[in-house]
Amino acid sequence: MDYTEIIKESLGTLTINKMRTGLAILGIIIGIGSVIALVSLGQGTQQSIQNQIQSLGANLLTVSPGAERSGAVRGAFGGGTTLTSEDANALASSAEITTIKNVSPEFSRRTQVTTGGKNTNTQIVGVTPIYAEVHKIAVSSGNFISQRDVEGMTKVAVLGPQVVTDLFSEANPIGQTIRINNQTFRIIGITASKGGSGFMNQDDIIFAPLSTVQKQLFGASYLSSIALEAKSSQIMTQAQNEVGYFLLNRHKLSDPTLADFSIMSQQDIINTVSSTTGTFTALLAGIAAISLLVGGIGIMNIMLVTVTERTREIGLRKALGAKKKTIITQFLTEAILLTFTGGVIGIFIGLIISFLLTKITQFPMALSLNSIILAFVVSVAIGVLFGWYPANKASNMEPIEALRYE
Repeated sequence: MDYTEIIKESLGTLTINKMRTGLAILGIIIGIGSVIALVSLGQGTQQSIQNQIQSLGANLLTVSPGAERSGAVRGAFGGGTTLTSEDANALASSAEITTIKNVSPEFSRRTQVTTGGKNTNTQIVGVTPIYAEVHKIAVSSGNFISQRDVEGMTKVAVLGPQVVTDLFSEANPIGQTIRINNQTFRIIGITASKGGSGFMNQDDIIFAPLSTVQKQLFGASYLSSIALEAKSSQIMTQAQNEVGYFLLNRHKLSDPTLADFSIMSQQDIINTVSSTTGTFTALLAGIAAISLLVGGIGIMNIMLVTVTERTREIGLRKALGAKKKTIITQFLTEAILLTFTGGVIGIFIGLIISFLLTKITQFPMALSLNSIILAFVVSVAIGVLFGWYPANKASNMEPIEALRYE
C-alpha cells in the first residue's frame, strides 16, 4: 500500500469540491482558534492580576479586621472595626515581633471627588509615610505624604495617574485643589503608574494623611487594614504566626477560631486568584471545545456524503481486488487531512486573535505551548474518531451492490 499515492489521491479528491471542503474544516478552525485564544485570554488575565498583586509590595502581609458579632451571628471578614492605630503602633514597637520590617496602618473608602466641572468616584486611602516603602509607591512629581502632614492633619492629597486624567486631563494639577466630602484638599504629588483595571487599578487612588482621612473625612477611629512587610520571603509563615498570636493576646482572645482579624500573605491572595482564574480559563476552554465536537460531527457528515457519492467507485475498487484496509485508509486519510488542515489554520488564527486581545485588553501575552499542542492533537484525533465510521462503512460495501448503486 503506497501511502504517498493515497495522500495525493486524497488531496485531489478534497480539492474537487472546494466549497464543501472549506465548510467541513471551518468548524475545526473555529474550535481550535477559540480554544487557543480563550486559554490565552484566561492565562493573560491571571498573569495580569498576579502582577498587580505583586506590585503592591514585596513580602507583604495584610491584616484585615474581622466581623463584629451580633449574638451568635458573625458577619464577613473585612467588615468590622476591630483594628486600630494602637494595634499598628504596638506591632511596630513590640520586641516580640522579630520578623517584621515595616508596619503601615491604612484606612480606605470609596467616595466622590470633584474639581471644577469634573468628578470621579475613586478610592481614598489614608496613609503614613511608610506606606510608600511597604507598597513600593514611586512619586513621578511632587511629594508623598509626610509625617508632618499626618501629625498636623493637613488637607493634602497625592493623586494616582488615572485620577489626574479623570479630573484634569493632561494638565499638571500640583498646587491645585480637589473637594472630597465637601472638604478642600491641596494636591502635592502624583504617583508613578502601576497599571491595573477596575477595583484593582493602582492608578485610580488618592492618598491623604491617615489622621485627616480618619477624623476629618469619615469620622472613624479604626483601620481598614494594616500592611506588614516581612524581612524576607523565607519567614512569611513565621511572621504570620508571630503577628497572629501577638494580636490574639492584645485583643485578649485565647481561641484562634474566635480571632477578630485575618492575615493574608501575597501568596495566599495569588493562590486564591489563580484558583479562581484557572477555573474560569478551564470553563472558557470547555465552551470553546464544544465547537470542536460540532466540527467533528460536520466532518463525519461530509465524509458520509462523500462515501454515498463514491459508492460505484468503491465497488469498482473492491471488484478489482482492493482490500478493506486500503479503502479504510483512503477515507480515513481524507478525514485526517481535513482536520489537520483545519487545525493548522486554527492555530494561526488563534495566535492572531490572542495577539489582538493582548493589544486591546493590555493583558500580558500568555500563550500556552501545551494548549497549542493539545488543540492540534485533538484536531487530528477528531479526524480519526469521526472519520472511522464513514471509512469503515465504505470498506464493508459489497462490490456487486456498490456497482449497482445509482
